[in-house]
Amino acid sequence: MAFIGKIPTIGNFVKLDAITTSSTNTYNLTLDSVAFSPESPNHCLVSLNGVIQAPTTSFSISGSTITFIPSSGTLASSDSIDFIMVYGNVLDLGVPSDATVTNAKTNFVSTSSAAGLQIKGDGTTDGTLQLNCSQNSHGVKIKSPAHSASASYTLTLPTTDGSADEFLKTDGSGVLSWASAGGGGKIAQVVYQNFTTSFTTTTATYADTGLTLAITPTASNSKLYIQVFANGVQHNGNSFMGMKMFEDSTELEEWEKVHAYSDNTASSVVLNYQRDASSTSARTYKIQAANSPNTSGSIRINNIVADGGSCQSSMMIMEVLA
Repeated sequence: MAFIGKIPTIGNFVKLDAITTSSTNTYNLTLDSVAFSPESPNHCLVSLNGVIQAPTTSFSISGSTITFIPSSGTLASSDSIDFIMVYGNVLDLGVPSDATVTNAKTNFVSTSSAAGLQIKGDGTTDGTLQLNCSQNSHGVKIKSPAHSASASYTLTLPTTDGSADEFLKTDGSGVLSWASAGGGGKIAQVVYQNFTTSFTTTTATYADTGLTLAITPTASNSKLYIQVFANGVQHNGNSFMGMKMFEDSTELEEWEKVHAYSDNTASSVVLNYQRDASSTSARTYKIQAANSPNTSGSIRINNIVADGGSCQSSMMIMEVLA
């Protein structure tokens, strides 16, 4: 509403309850029978025996009590306190209208001992901060722990917004930082395959056995655990089996004479290897075998007898997060 002249004064203007005098100079101030404390004597207009009293000279205010300082020394029951008016208490500005407190009017300053803004509980509900959507039709809430937790702590956000797939972790003192997701010791993936194709060789030259398995690590700092179960391993004559593991074209390990038993006796061989992933690039692991030393006879995998009997081998790669 428009107006002409000065901006209207906003304050709390009240007339306090009537006071009956007696042989004392100090009286309690009440409003509707409730103790009332003016901001200062200068906020009060006091009439005694029809005479307006001078603040601080004729009376003083301490909390919700007034003390008169009459020239006669002490008031008596014959004296009359006509009225006590209180005008414009400093903090009594009334209730602001909706949407009248703008961003420019707020200035929440934090100190070393106090937060710039507090979201209080109502005695039964814990303090809750809600961040609304653009239409204010819904929002998400951040809520304090329950009163029973007696929780008082500070969480300090990181200096950056982190990288993809990272999560917030604490140092135990409330300082947050970004860390890689997943956590150490967890299995990220397992790759497994069975093989039934038979392999036979009579030479000392290493050749692919058909036991091969590919994997693409999910993290560069994880570890790969590779296990090979070669079944139906058999030899005859004066022969011994050697085996090698490759990562793509790179040789990782050689196991010499992993099998040397009686002729045509079938058995199994288990090979284990640990490898740092080092990157998230795809790679393939494979097993080669040879007749070492090649003096006579042959060696076989998935082929338990010379007449073509077969069985099943397997490979497994397990990725474990750092």
